[in-house]
Amino acid sequence: MHKILLIIQREYLSRVKKKSFIVMTFAVPLFFFALYAGMFYLTKKSFKDAHTEVFVIDNQGDFAGKLQSNKNVSYTVSKLDLQAQKAKLSQSEGKQSILYIPKDILSAQKAELITSGKTSFVIQEIISGQLEEIIREKEYKSKGIDLQIIQSIKPKVTIDAKEITADGEEKNSNTAIAMGLGVALAILVYLSLFLYGAQVMRGIIEEKSNRIIEVIISSVKPFQLMMGKIVGIGMVGLTQFVMWLILTGGLFITATIMFVNPQDMQEVAASQPGAANMSTVSKAVAQNDSASILSSIQSFNFTEVIIFFFLFFIAGYLLYSAIFAAAGSAVDNETEANQFSMPITMPLLLTYILSFGVIINDPNGPIATWLSFIPFTSPIAMLVRIPFGVPLWQILTSLTLLILTFLLITWVAARIYRVGILIYGKKASLKEIIKWFNYKG
Repeated sequence: MHKILLIIQREYLSRVKKKSFIVMTFAVPLFFFALYAGMFYLTKKSFKDAHTEVFVIDNQGDFAGKLQSNKNVSYTVSKLDLQAQKAKLSQSEGKQSILYIPKDILSAQKAELITSGKTSFVIQEIISGQLEEIIREKEYKSKGIDLQIIQSIKPKVTIDAKEITADGEEKNSNTAIAMGLGVALAILVYLSLFLYGAQVMRGIIEEKSNRIIEVIISSVKPFQLMMGKIVGIGMVGLTQFVMWLILTGGLFITATIMFVNPQDMQEVAASQPGAANMSTVSKAVAQNDSASILSSIQSFNFTEVIIFFFLFFIAGYLLYSAIFAAAGSAVDNETEANQFSMPITMPLLLTYILSFGVIINDPNGPIATWLSFIPFTSPIAMLVRIPFGVPLWQILTSLTLLILTFLLITWVAARIYRVGILIYGKKASLKEIIKWFNYKG
């Protein structure tokens, strides 16, 4: 045990003191902040750049005067016929279009939008929406329905979601917060397990290629060396990880409060993939319902999420680091290691992809539940589910299976590691690795 602690200390201090550790600790939060700011700026700018001038040729007669210009579309009634306007459009350099409204639009419910290039889907939706509204008004009027009465009826329903706990108590459902937190945890865990697991493999390959391992192995057992490297690099990862959370969270919160307009945030959120899933968040922001948001945040059990996050993160890291350590001992350079990296990380990648759709949309469904019990996928799947509320027995069962699998994989990895760490110049195959595992010496 004493030798393992010395190896842990060596691995931890040797990495923490490096300039690269300090640079990465501060550079990564700044990078994510810059990415967030850049995405926000470019999305806002795209709204301005997407502005289109539309020349309306209205053969029906009274549609053009009812079209409303906005920040995306400007309508101008054309004084030219369709052919002349087309000829003028082909010579224009800006974003211009022709909206041709035929006489039979009320019956055919069809119009033409002619552009010099590819038509923007957003512009099409805006124009078709306005034309539909005009047709709807005309249909109401033709049927003797008072349009003013219809327009005066504008119900606005706010869903105050509640859930019943096992004790029979009511509490806020916090679905939007759970979704945001679930996605964030999926991203953090996937990147962290891949990053720090790969560091274990690179550290072993580096020492093996420099023949330093031959000196170290004369003083300690291979299993002690493997465990020391795994835990030491894991502690470095946790240190850096906590600092990333603090710095990134501080930057995001400060920037959002000081510089971001709630209306701009709603527009950007609505333009992103999966915006429909986050409708509750955008609605709260649009209504500026800070009291409701604050109440939901205060009722959310962040303590439980944080505790289980670190437990699953550590157990998942140990599991994948043991696999990466075995892979690192089987190769002589990082190029050869790539053949092992993809199969090792495939379960993580699969769960990471499913987190954004299947698990978030149905966190208590059969797929999400089974993924949270399988040890190779549970570090991500269970953490995505926990914010939605998971029975304690499921969490403890998943964690127990993950730890038992880690112990089993560590035993298997150690048997491969003890032989592979001293093998040079021989490309490892699956058959060769099985021989190392069965080696009795």
